[in-house]
Amino acid sequence: MLETSARLLRLLSLLQTPRDWTGTELAQHLEVDVRTVRRDIQKLRNLGYPVHATAGAAGYRLGAGTKLPPLLLDDEEAVAVAVGLRTAASGTVTGIEETSLRALAKLEQVLPSRVRHRVNLLNSVTVTVPTTGPTVDPAVLTAVAAACREHQRLRFDYQRHDGTDSVRDTEPHRLVHTGRRWYLIGWDTDRRDWRTYRVDRIRPRIPTGPRFTPRPAPDVNLAGYLAHGVSTAAYRYQARITLYASAEAAAERIPPTVGVIEAVDPHTCLLHTGSNSLDELTIYVALFGFRFQVHGPPELIAHIQDLAKRLTDAVR
Repeated sequence: MLETSARLLRLLSLLQTPRDWTGTELAQHLEVDVRTVRRDIQKLRNLGYPVHATAGAAGYRLGAGTKLPPLLLDDEEAVAVAVGLRTAASGTVTGIEETSLRALAKLEQVLPSRVRHRVNLLNSVTVTVPTTGPTVDPAVLTAVAAACREHQRLRFDYQRHDGTDSVRDTEPHRLVHTGRRWYLIGWDTDRRDWRTYRVDRIRPRIPTGPRFTPRPAPDVNLAGYLAHGVSTAAYRYQARITLYASAEAAAERIPPTVGVIEAVDPHTCLLHTGSNSLDELTIYVALFGFRFQVHGPPELIAHIQDLAKRLTDAVR
């Protein structure tokens, strides 16, 4: 049986899990009786931790309080947090690098030597390739996220791909992160249609607009909807190509921001992709290393035939 102080820490660790615990479940984990659990719950409350009793089967959960409780992590959780903070230090949100490194330094200072060794081992053999391109202002990200959550109209200045500016009025739905870019999916009230916006090009106009009733999402799979929008629908030429490879093998070479992959059978898949340049489409697909068949558009088929003839004549 755990001593009282150790038992309280273990109880606090259990309550930090996002679920409801019955007194019986907590008693089994702590190897005590239910009456002892009730007394320990009251001790935590006296220390300022808001442990709420849920309705029904006398369950417990830890609520938000006025102070941050000690964060109790097992070894695997501590390693995961450390790796996540290290990854965030080279992320796509402006200014998060320094904050992540400060948090990581605090975490490493209190890690047991066995865990610190695992974290340092990963760091010593890992090389991070810096991300390129624009990053997102955290204040903008927070403002957009709040408008999504509160269902408030969002009006913002938006920089198009060609550098020109426009003003958009939207009913924001969800933020989607691809690993390199943040996107907002929302209903454009002027165009009366769903649109996808890059968050690094958004400058919100505060305060936000009135509340709205959320519309049904444009797709159940918002990740797939975004991938289609940024890889295919936005371009002049939209190609449909059969790849003679499994969907898994194709996905290893083709990121979702470049094309949407649809499995046909274990050895074949369909690629939907797009570009404003027929040359770019032709060369890019040819370099995948798979056998493939182009179904459209007709301009791409004609372009490939012409290019194949010119290349054949060049080595004849």
